Amino acid sequence: MCNVGRISTVSWLRPHFLKALTSGHIRSAACVSSSAVWTGLCSRGPPPRCSTKPWIRGAKSKATLILDDLPQGAIAYKVQTEEKKDDAPAYPTVVQQAKNNMRKFDNCVLLTRVGGFYELYFEHAEHYGPLLNLKVAQKKTTAGPVPMAGFPFFQLDRFLKVLVQDLDKYVAISEEFANNVTGKVKSGGLLFDRKVTRIITPGTLIDEKFMDPYENNFLLAIHVEDQPLGPKDQNDALPMAARKETLLSTMASSLVGLAWLDLSTGDFFTQATTMASLSSAIARIRAREIVLDKPLEEFDDCGLLSVLEEDRHLVTYHAAPVTLLPVSEWTPMLESAVPKTTESALTSREVVAGSSLLQYLKTQLQGLTIKLQPPIRRQAEEAMCIDRNSMRGLEIQETARDGAGKGSLFHAVRRTVTKSGARLLRDRLTSPSASLTIIQERLDLVTQFLVNPALRENIVLLLRRSFDSQRLVQKFSLARGDADDLVSLSQTIEVTEHIHETLSQFSKSAGPPCQSNSTEPACLRSILRRLNLDGPRTLAGRISEAIDEEGLLERERIEETDAVEMAALAQDVLADEGSPEDLESLPKQVRKKVAAKKVTDVSDRDLEYEDTWIMRQSASTTLQRLHNALGSLRQAKTELAENLQQSLGASSLTLRWTPGLGHICHVKGVKDVRLSLEPLNSARSVSSTKSTRSFYLPEWSNLGGKIDQAKLQIRAEEQRIFQELRELVILNLVKLRRNAAVLDELDIACSFAALAQEQSLVRPILNLGKSHRIIAGRHPMVKIGLEERGRSFVSNDCFIGDKERVWLITGPNMAGKSTFLRQNALISILAQVGSFVPAEHAEIGIVDQIFSRVGSADNLFRDQSTFMVEMLETAAILKQATPRSFVIMDEVGRGTTPEDGVAVGYACLHHLYHTNQCRTLFATHFHALADMTRDLPKLGCYCTDIAEDASGSFTFVHRLKKGVNRQSHALKVARLAGLPEEAIKVALNILSRNKNI
Repeated sequence: MCNVGRISTVSWLRPHFLKALTSGHIRSAACVSSSAVWTGLCSRGPPPRCSTKPWIRGAKSKATLILDDLPQGAIAYKVQTEEKKDDAPAYPTVVQQAKNNMRKFDNCVLLTRVGGFYELYFEHAEHYGPLLNLKVAQKKTTAGPVPMAGFPFFQLDRFLKVLVQDLDKYVAISEEFANNVTGKVKSGGLLFDRKVTRIITPGTLIDEKFMDPYENNFLLAIHVEDQPLGPKDQNDALPMAARKETLLSTMASSLVGLAWLDLSTGDFFTQATTMASLSSAIARIRAREIVLDKPLEEFDDCGLLSVLEEDRHLVTYHAAPVTLLPVSEWTPMLESAVPKTTESALTSREVVAGSSLLQYLKTQLQGLTIKLQPPIRRQAEEAMCIDRNSMRGLEIQETARDGAGKGSLFHAVRRTVTKSGARLLRDRLTSPSASLTIIQERLDLVTQFLVNPALRENIVLLLRRSFDSQRLVQKFSLARGDADDLVSLSQTIEVTEHIHETLSQFSKSAGPPCQSNSTEPACLRSILRRLNLDGPRTLAGRISEAIDEEGLLERERIEETDAVEMAALAQDVLADEGSPEDLESLPKQVRKKVAAKKVTDVSDRDLEYEDTWIMRQSASTTLQRLHNALGSLRQAKTELAENLQQSLGASSLTLRWTPGLGHICHVKGVKDVRLSLEPLNSARSVSSTKSTRSFYLPEWSNLGGKIDQAKLQIRAEEQRIFQELRELVILNLVKLRRNAAVLDELDIACSFAALAQEQSLVRPILNLGKSHRIIAGRHPMVKIGLEERGRSFVSNDCFIGDKERVWLITGPNMAGKSTFLRQNALISILAQVGSFVPAEHAEIGIVDQIFSRVGSADNLFRDQSTFMVEMLETAAILKQATPRSFVIMDEVGRGTTPEDGVAVGYACLHHLYHTNQCRTLFATHFHALADMTRDLPKLGCYCTDIAEDASGSFTFVHRLKKGVNRQSHALKVARLAGLPEEAIKVALNILSRNKNI
């Protein structure tokens, strides 16, 4: 027998039993027999000198060993190492799954789907719960309390907005998947497994409700060839600005590949550029997230990072595979193969950037199928380049002061009625065309809608009824579209048909021509040729025949009631797993709804008829047959209920189904409750109160089971039809996207026509020359602002180019010099966008680049003074401007001493005149520059002035005239600003004394 006593045996069993219990080998000690526990534990091996059954002596045996077979020499000493014990606590399976996913996706906030909730655990709950305004509770587990926070699943977009858009966090979504039989065994009986299905980042949004519908959500990848890298401690002795300038000067000619896409629309672009132009390209694209190679994370003196840090872009470092995808392998992620012409034109750096972008996207989508448009290659010579400083200084997308949209050029000219049209307008304003042919085609279309207001109004009314088909189609390509999206897509296709019919009828009639030398509206015929309705028309008809819109409305009504049920579930969870304080943390409104809901017992409701169908019964012959069968079963139910009411004499009897009891017969009322069930031999009572009674009846249980089976068959058939419709959308993907692009162009053309009529704009005359001839030009934003305050705008002419290539402008403060500079740059942009312009006449030579050096601001965080910022911007202009460029410069050199300022200003004028030879408007308070440049034949001097009467009051004369104004009248402006009169007198004395000197 074993010589170890009972106490020793129990001591050995205790740790092994606890470990088996907590690790899930034994789920409950109460439901496992002692023999089973013992057998399971002893499979690990018996304790020392112990056996699981009585020891019986066997027969004697004899063993013989040869001496030479024994090991010779010293016996090696082996260190006995203890087996490492797993001291980690054993959490419930759901919590453990979440913990594992948190380790795997350690750079993400993990949201785990648990029933009707998304939940956060551990440190994620503690850190992000308060930021999301969620109460952090303590989940009770055998391993101790676990911090947790959660919210109903239908509020996912609300909390994603805070995490992704406001906090710039990456979010991993872990969804539930039903376990099969094997999965249930492996998970210990769990009905669901949980896997991360998608990683949501600021640049990979698809259809989230918080997305800006009027702006693209771009994800950008950048690849720089042969970029110099420096370790973090290199050149630390140099100032930050000096280190940056050294890097940028050496990398100015470095070749850069760009690739960017909008996952919500499927747009995909590439471009080859240089490091010198990179900041301008980034400003134009306005990417929400930028992807760089993982090795760059180790360097902070990288030239690329120096460019990105200017505007504090969100940068993601992605470890790209060693072997990048060739262009031929992009096809599975595209709606069609990359055209051979595009593939051959792509540079190696564009291919690297595109491959990195697509691989990053595959990682974030966790295997989700996508269909992007084939990449469109943007070329610098095809569009006017507007650098980053000009984009900000000219306030094209937002105002420079507060970053608001109101007051920007986009806000001033936008009259579009569709969301996708607004996105296209924004793209055109930031990248005006440099192709004379394209500009003329756009202007022709605007002219057509301007001279035919009735046609424009009809088209606008139709466009208002359309939906954002670009994003709708993309949702289906990502397998995310629902029945509501199908209806919206169908309505958009119908709108497209009506637009095609309207334009066709007008084109056949005797409408005014697009151009004076044209005999027919050729611009409309071009639009009609691009609309393809063969497949989409069939798709719209199939959707209309299949989808039941009334059923969709009823489903939405039911979904609204889910909010109350989720609130009740939240209270139940907190009651079971939270503290009393957690329960009190629920909002009062939620507690009131829950209390009201609890008054009604769920068993008092018949839930059978709460099913709604989203497909018409005539959507397929199978569906019609199934609905007929369901109707027959419900008729049989009605007949069974009537027979039971008559046989029992219980008029209140109903046949019901409830989640807790299943199919039951239900009666209410004191009289009916007391009735005997003896006439029903097989009836069995299941619950009763003073006023209600429920019982089972085999006839109803069998009939109810058939009804349930019929419903399941209908659901399956509806899902099959829905999947068929989705596949039909994918088959028409290319046509739908091209039709959507045509609608966007019509929206912009109608918008520009309405703007031209409203603001009395004129059609510009574009040519390949190098001059501007603008008569009575106006600033598009300032004019609107003045009119809102009841004031009028003073227009000005601008004749610059062949005779006078540079205008030197002087005059008082507040007299409109800066406004004049900006308005001519904005008129150039509008003209090449394809819009009419605010002037009485405009002839403009195509501009390849616009540069703006206006305003002043320091950047102390980057070790840059106001003058340093000014010089950085000026240096970029002098290095990059070409003879076809248009440059506006305002008060260059004012950030230093007058002597130095005059020298810098003259040097800039000299360089622009002799080297760049571009059209330049140069405003200054350094009047000496007029004397220093009088020998330049193609430089003209113009000025604004002040009109003063005998009483001393004055007004600004905003009209430019030939000549030089040598007085800035700064003290008059200072008095208007409210400078104390004592200070004004001192300034006047100093000014008078200096004049006498």
